[in-house]
Amino acid sequence: MDPVKMSDSAVFVALPNRGLLKIAGPDAHTYLQGLVSQDVKRVTADRALYSAFLTPQGKYLYDFFVFEMDGALMLDCEADRRSDFFKRLSMYKLRSDVTLSDVSDDYQVYGVLAPMGFSERGAAKALGTGTGVVYADPRLLDMGCRAVLAQGDTTPLESASLSAGTFDDYEHQRITLGLADGSRDMGVDKALLLEFGFEELDGVSFSKGCFMGQELTARTRYRGLVKKRLLPVKIDGPAPAPGTVFEIDGREAGEMKTSVGDVGLALIRIDKLGDKLGEDVSYTCADATLHPNVPSWVVFQKQEDK
Repeated sequence: MDPVKMSDSAVFVALPNRGLLKIAGPDAHTYLQGLVSQDVKRVTADRALYSAFLTPQGKYLYDFFVFEMDGALMLDCEADRRSDFFKRLSMYKLRSDVTLSDVSDDYQVYGVLAPMGFSERGAAKALGTGTGVVYADPRLLDMGCRAVLAQGDTTPLESASLSAGTFDDYEHQRITLGLADGSRDMGVDKALLLEFGFEELDGVSFSKGCFMGQELTARTRYRGLVKKRLLPVKIDGPAPAPGTVFEIDGREAGEMKTSVGDVGLALIRIDKLGDKLGEDVSYTCADATLHPNVPSWVVFQKQEDK
């Protein structure tokens, strides 16, 4: 259950499940800074970031990639939930000198399973005014790059000797790396960022100061309160439906999330992994057997003694 090595892959994949929101105006960075989990001041024309928008209680609402294009901030977010996200952002606009717009119809987001010359996650490059941006995935270099291009124009990708791949190609890479895909994997108003690796994936800043939901997120980190982790699983048998719960000795051990083919993601209780990390642990889930894998980037917290 290994991800594709970037040196062995050279495909681009249109991501129809992604939308784009635009924040333009002189207050764009300041406006977003107090709302989201990452330090937006780090975003430049050369740097993209991964971030999240939480409830005041610190629960997950939206995650997104943020980058600059043509002088404005762009949010690469879930297409099906972008209208809700837009409304939520609009609620906090107040007197900020910003203009919010949905530009999803003007651009297409692509996943690129190739390094495209980048050696640092989040490194970005503009392709020209109105043309688009390409940037290394801010979470993991093994996830390749993301490209945002004018609708119908794949010339920048084809000229880089890339060929069109399938959505399953992208999903297989994402899942084997253990990366969540928005609300498909993270429960809205339920999930905690650190259960899904946001610290290791550079999706949260603990030095930027206050942001909405910051108190619970910080307490979860500093007190070692992360009790679950999203992990990739090898599936023997028919893939369980997302949301299917599995147990050990009559107690819940985890919950199935997205899958493709014989690989999937599951949110697993750390205490049900016990001392057997790296050994042949397995779980019965519906009519399948799940074999979890711990990616090299995952760091488990030292659990708080009770």
